[in-house]
Amino acid sequence: MSAWNVVFLKEVRENLRDKRAMVSTFVYGTLLGPVLFAGLIGMMISVMLERSEKPLELPVIGSENAPNLVAFLRSQGVEVQKAPNDPEETIKRRDADVILRIPAAYGEQWRAGKAATLELIVDRSQQKAEQSIRRTERYIQAYAGQTTAQRLIVRGISPEVIQPILVADVDQSTPQSRSGILLAMLPYLLILTVFAGGSYLAVDATAGERERQSLEPLLINPVSRGEIMFGKLVATYAFAAASLALSLFAFSIVTPMLPVEKIGMIINFGLKQCLLLFVAIVPLGLIGAGLLTSVSAFSKSFREAQTYVTLLIMMPAIPSMIMALNPLKPADWMYAAPLISHQLLIEQTVRGEPAVFWQFAASVGVTLLIGAIVAFVASKLYHREQLAISA
Repeated sequence: MSAWNVVFLKEVRENLRDKRAMVSTFVYGTLLGPVLFAGLIGMMISVMLERSEKPLELPVIGSENAPNLVAFLRSQGVEVQKAPNDPEETIKRRDADVILRIPAAYGEQWRAGKAATLELIVDRSQQKAEQSIRRTERYIQAYAGQTTAQRLIVRGISPEVIQPILVADVDQSTPQSRSGILLAMLPYLLILTVFAGGSYLAVDATAGERERQSLEPLLINPVSRGEIMFGKLVATYAFAAASLALSLFAFSIVTPMLPVEKIGMIINFGLKQCLLLFVAIVPLGLIGAGLLTSVSAFSKSFREAQTYVTLLIMMPAIPSMIMALNPLKPADWMYAAPLISHQLLIEQTVRGEPAVFWQFAASVGVTLLIGAIVAFVASKLYHREQLAISA
């Protein structure tokens, strides 16, 4: 058995024996993410359905000034309520999402054929109220359009005169591609799993052993430090890959439970999608293992290494944040850029777009090449004499 293989089995066995580390890696870090993700998405869908199906409750001030408008709102299922004494304060206290105020001059303006003014008292900084505001605006616009058509017909004018162009929405999206909106956080969670899956082992295998003064006896063996480092790196990579596989398995179980079909979406997260995502993402684990091992070898203590690793794990969030704030059209060169290529491949797979071989090959090839370079840097750090010296 080769030296690096012995070190690999040693690190795996020791990590498996650490129950706290196993629970932190495979339960809190890997399984809790999909469960929380599914729970949040499910709650969001429930809120959306409840608000869209629930009758709109609309307090109206001055309903006697526009009886026809109030009757139209009731015919659309709106629950017209008595207006509060202080509507502005009611909105500020969030006791109502929107309040309609009909001024006394409304009837006079209406009879004169002028544009009658209505007031919507709202607080658009409250995201919870946005859907109620939009629904109220749609009802008022529908009433305005109906009234406009009636006025034109009375004057012998076709309503089509004021609407010379009709826009037909030819939607090219599919129920599965629309699900990408809900799964926008999936790329970040999967990439984070690869980085975090082997973080504890990487820190403990170098910085931890140095603090426990068990690294020096290992290094004085007649084995090259490169092989020792390689064994520890492969063990870190193995746990990262296992975390990714377990996370994908968890997502494949929880996503079919989401009631997305009620909002016109489909999530297809089967075996084929899991395999494609695993092939696309698992090479990133080599970069993560190399960076984690390098940081652990560079740090002077276990606590210092943990601090650096915490900052390092935030790296996967950078492309997700950039592409969320400034969506980019995919270009060919992006599939040769780690993290960006993984973000694109995950989104395409989730949206149900066909897998393109060269895109996967470019991402995997470049990622493995950079991972090999990072591993070489980690090997150089392992050859430092200060490595075995405890702080």
